[in-house]
Amino acid sequence: MQRLVAALLLCLSFGLACAQTGVQPVASGQAAEELLASLRFQRGGITLPGAVATLDLPASFRYLAPADTARLLEQGWGNPPGLRTLGMIVPSGASPLGAGGWGVVITYDPGGHVLEGDAAGIDYAMLLEAIKESMAQENRVRRKQGYPAMTLVGWAERPYYDAAGHKLYWAKELHTEGAPVNGLNYSVRVLGRDGVLVLNAVAGIGQLEQVRSEMRKVAAFTHFTPGRRYADFHPGADRVAGYGIAALVTGGVAARLGLSDKLPALATPLAAILLALATLVLVSLAWQLFRRGRGLSLGR
Repeated sequence: MQRLVAALLLCLSFGLACAQTGVQPVASGQAAEELLASLRFQRGGITLPGAVATLDLPASFRYLAPADTARLLEQGWGNPPGLRTLGMIVPSGASPLGAGGWGVVITYDPGGHVLEGDAAGIDYAMLLEAIKESMAQENRVRRKQGYPAMTLVGWAERPYYDAAGHKLYWAKELHTEGAPVNGLNYSVRVLGRDGVLVLNAVAGIGQLEQVRSEMRKVAAFTHFTPGRRYADFHPGADRVAGYGIAALVTGGVAARLGLSDKLPALATPLAAILLALATLVLVSLAWQLFRRGRGLSLGR
């Protein structure tokens, strides 16, 4: 029971990535043309809302502010309203509503300064198996609700932590039952003084090489503003996050509910039962919210 609950906790963070895989814009024809014409693509130097970070965009990328991002996600990609972002980065050479279109959704988690001491000792193979197990359990709920099962095929790119840049990279290959192609969810986390900048790209698995290369560029031109960089942390004065690097891969849910990155057994059977019930409810809500359009892995 305790093992199952720990796995389910991982799936809570994974739920937002489990709606749909692949790239299937819902807007087409004249509606797509009108939507694209109404979007204000910005270029060059960009300061993100709240002055959290800046983007030094090369000519090969464009930026959409939060309002335009919401319109693209909802009207173009078929996601329900309510997702709050810092905007979106899209390639200049491809339409975000085209067959090969993809984009990078930007959010920020002000959860505190993430210590990186556990980075070298994380067993990512164990985390992968835990996530797979959690998804197998979640699929029972999905089938009962009439939704197709979703499986994690594996790491499309094994998690890698760049200690010098304080950046974490990983990618997942996902398969939705009945889907003709698998989906790609490529994630980058940029650690800062008091939180984590979240960069999530959604594409088809066939775009892995392209997205991998482009996401390295995205990470390179994304910078925290002075005073909010990882090196600006003040020990004893600034808040430290209650989770480490491993929790960034799982979404931090386990840590926030009192579990360590190593997923130890829960303290009491009652706690296990309560957490299991709460998790099942939240996973179900996440699945319903993101069952249409492109699945966005937005972390915590």
